[in-house]
Amino acid sequence: MDMTGVEDERLMGPDKRDWRLWGTYLPERQWGTVREDTSGGGQAWTSFPYEDSRRRAYRSGEDGLLGWCDGEARLCFSIALWNGRDDHLKERLFGLSNLEGNHGEDVKELYYYLDGTPSGSYARALYKYPQGPFPYAELVEENGRRGFGDPEYEIIDTTAFAEDRYFDIMVEYGKRSPEDMLICLTVRNRGPETADLALLPTLIFRNAWGRGGPHPGRRPEMWVESTSILARHDDLGLYRLSPLPGTAGVPEPVFTGNEDAGGDDAFAYTKDAFHRLIVGNDGGAVDPARRGTKAAFPFHLRIEPGMDHVLRLRFARDDQREPEPLDVRGFDACLIQRLEEADAFYASRIPAGAGIEEARVMRQAYAGLLWTKQVYIFDVKRWHDRHGDAASSRDAQSLNAGWRHVRAHDVISMPDKWEYPWFAAWDLAFHMIPMAEIDSDFAKSQLLLMLSERYMHPNGALAAYEFGFDDANPPVHALAIWRVFEADRETTGRPDIDFLERAFQRLLLNFTWWVNRKDASGKDLFGGGFMGLDNIGLFDRDQALPFGEALLQADATAWMGLYCSVMLTIAVELAQERPMYQEMGVKFFHHFILIVDAINTALGTGLWDEETGFFYDQIREEDRPPVPLKVHSVVGLLPLVASTILRSDQRDAVPDMVRQIEEGLDDHPEHRGHRGTAAEGEALFAGAPFVALVPRERLRRLLARMLDEGEFLSRFGLRSLSKRHADEPVALRA
Repeated sequence: MDMTGVEDERLMGPDKRDWRLWGTYLPERQWGTVREDTSGGGQAWTSFPYEDSRRRAYRSGEDGLLGWCDGEARLCFSIALWNGRDDHLKERLFGLSNLEGNHGEDVKELYYYLDGTPSGSYARALYKYPQGPFPYAELVEENGRRGFGDPEYEIIDTTAFAEDRYFDIMVEYGKRSPEDMLICLTVRNRGPETADLALLPTLIFRNAWGRGGPHPGRRPEMWVESTSILARHDDLGLYRLSPLPGTAGVPEPVFTGNEDAGGDDAFAYTKDAFHRLIVGNDGGAVDPARRGTKAAFPFHLRIEPGMDHVLRLRFARDDQREPEPLDVRGFDACLIQRLEEADAFYASRIPAGAGIEEARVMRQAYAGLLWTKQVYIFDVKRWHDRHGDAASSRDAQSLNAGWRHVRAHDVISMPDKWEYPWFAAWDLAFHMIPMAEIDSDFAKSQLLLMLSERYMHPNGALAAYEFGFDDANPPVHALAIWRVFEADRETTGRPDIDFLERAFQRLLLNFTWWVNRKDASGKDLFGGGFMGLDNIGLFDRDQALPFGEALLQADATAWMGLYCSVMLTIAVELAQERPMYQEMGVKFFHHFILIVDAINTALGTGLWDEETGFFYDQIREEDRPPVPLKVHSVVGLLPLVASTILRSDQRDAVPDMVRQIEEGLDDHPEHRGHRGTAAEGEALFAGAPFVALVPRERLRRLLARMLDEGEFLSRFGLRSLSKRHADEPVALRA
């Protein structure tokens, strides 16, 4: 069978939305998030710690171990494990909170996202579970003893995996059709002796009906039928989870409610029931009527050393007809076929010149991108309403208080599914550039989502992340949109002008917000805050200076130069189809020139220091000389990224626009050092004119520092902070 293009057809065909309904969207961590903070004081980590995650129902999501759910996390599948030694059932990944880790939050597990396709037709991941007691207390205590300058104490540093006494648990998902899904769980005993394992394939309904949830009283239900768990949801429909016919030793499924333990006495069967049943041997913990909103098959396995145990499950929509029978041969054949289709898909995406190892690295990196998509639910107004009457709610009221319009309920790409299980606008922008190589539709939809009225502030600000929507991230969204547009054009063979125009219109609002809110001097020198470089400054740049001084930032100003450059590029592209955008192109060219002048010459030399040949942040106060913060860091290198170039084909397509730009340059001979002509080479750029933020002589001096092994260049790429500061520390005294 020819597998070429099968996955592409799923992504672009008439039923593409159906194929995306189910996937690896289940969060790895819901506890310790702002969404679940009930403190009224903004203490997310202590308000909902790991210890509470097995007994308290979440308000705004679900989590699980290498799980699977629909695109709204209404019905979720994951696995639970017990090695007979731990003090609690393993239902989710463990890690240290921001308060416990010597370097902040840090997951303390071994798990690997191995493979996946954009449609979710195939996905595979691996979890390594110790056979001895999981070292929960040891990891907390040892990291608590270590200081910031010490390395982190990881699970591999403990004896948890000594003598290879652990289980490999491989989780595979494959779709026979959009709503007929196969789940293969393969457990291998890596240890030298026979070992026991409790394995619970688990279904859970997200609690949207309790404690002021969006659907009070609309409680879905699960029940048993023969050897199946049936799950009915008003909006989602009826689904069936069954071990494959012929599976040996299928246990009776157990049921409970996804409700708080120790709470309302009306709920006799609560979220922690399976923990109490398996670890505490409490048969009364589960509902004898075998109904509820959480259910599992409690398999008890005994596995010989070096041997595998394979458990095959089918999870499918039940339409009251007899499901098509499926045996082991058909099950395995479907998974093999989905894997072959994935092979063909990635063969068409990974460059032909990549070696075998490079191709494997790229494919697993793409798997990481796909697995770190998760359902993200955050209704900011409802969150504030829950805290509004609390006497101690001042911090909670101020957190994201101006963003009550945000009602997030979407599958979103996360920076990381455990350590950062919330969207970050600039991380997402960068991640969508490689995502576009394998799924340009998803990449485009994510970038537009951040610009939509449900997320973007009416004043034009982009929501940063849930700990502070008001923070300013580097303005890289336009760059991501342009790069994704180009990748999509390369893949499909046609330019998506509608996407580009829609994004451009929203970006205009964001650009105006930057100009009006982040230019304290009024001279096109910007100060956005930490700008993603919070670990290399003399102080937290996100905090206001004590006496009202203005902090003018080299990196923020450079990002805005890049923003202008990309907006000009987009305007040129749009103007070829829609001539009205020529004026917008000229506007962004002139604004780019204003930033060129500002960073190089404002109030003398701008942010440039002639003596040391570097760009620095400056503290400026009215009627006083500026104070440069003479730190050699990537902050001062960022002006290198901003330049604008007109390709030869663009010049021919919009000659009037090009003429206005060139006349503008001719009127300012002082910009001669910023002008150049692209070298011969790529036909589109050969001989094309460009304008750079940094003039030639300063460019040479910056590059000399950047490529100096005594400063920025290292064996592993560029350092964020110059090596010179090991011997020449910098201090700032008020």
